[in-house]
Amino acid sequence: PLVDKYKDKLLVIMRVYFEKPRTTVGWKGLVYDPDLNGTFDMISGLKKARKFLLDVANLGLWSATEFLDPITPQYFGDLISWGAIGARTSESQTHRQLASGLSMPIGFKNGTGGSVQLAVDGIVSSNSKHGFLGVDRSGKASIVTTRGNQDSHLILRGGSDKPNYDAQSVSDAVNKLKDSGANTSIIIDCSHANSFKDHTKQPGVFRNIIDQRISGNNNIIGLMLESNINPGNQKLDESNPSNLAYGISITDACIGWEETEVLLEEAYNNIK
Repeated sequence: PLVDKYKDKLLVIMRVYFEKPRTTVGWKGLVYDPDLNGTFDMISGLKKARKFLLDVANLGLWSATEFLDPITPQYFGDLISWGAIGARTSESQTHRQLASGLSMPIGFKNGTGGSVQLAVDGIVSSNSKHGFLGVDRSGKASIVTTRGNQDSHLILRGGSDKPNYDAQSVSDAVNKLKDSGANTSIIIDCSHANSFKDHTKQPGVFRNIIDQRISGNNNIIGLMLESNINPGNQKLDESNPSNLAYGISITDACIGWEETEVLLEEAYNNIK
């Protein structure tokens, strides 16, 4: 497996997103609609999500996900090694509180408009202890108190006006983090607004980020690719989900696995 082949330089984590935030409407992910037909069998979705994560763990891989619903972490959070708070929810008090109680490192994405400060504020908030209404491990409503998450950090994903993976944008983000007394470690998303939502541009962003790291920018601790078995994406028809092609995304367009392997090999060979 690639995770073993490159483990002395790279920590490869599988991006396993079960919940999909939508700008308006659309398929919201495996947890919400596992049968892809609008029946919203969430009990089945939660069971399938947990089984999938167990299968991934048994392969010797780590899993990463975005936490969208504040209840779902109680069902599979113990199998997640890294989590994200998305661009649409980084400013949400509910999600900042949630992050403060999660047991893994959490990345806060900058806002869809490009604001880094709202993500920085989210990091600072999640570092602190919180009390809020939630659910316990038995699924019962309860008062939750947290200790704060000291491993929260920033994810740069670009904004509506421009990307923010370039060296100057990274430097500006580091300064904002320093000014707020926050963790200065940064992960950069090669997709979304950093690739102008064009999956074919992800490799160029990836290589630029690796070059920055090689040049000595140790604030960059990782990067994120939207990758699938086959490249591109396809439209879901809820009336006929069996018509879908295998291994192609039904949400954001992705690069394929062959190209992913090439990029990982390049990164491994170039990073000292």
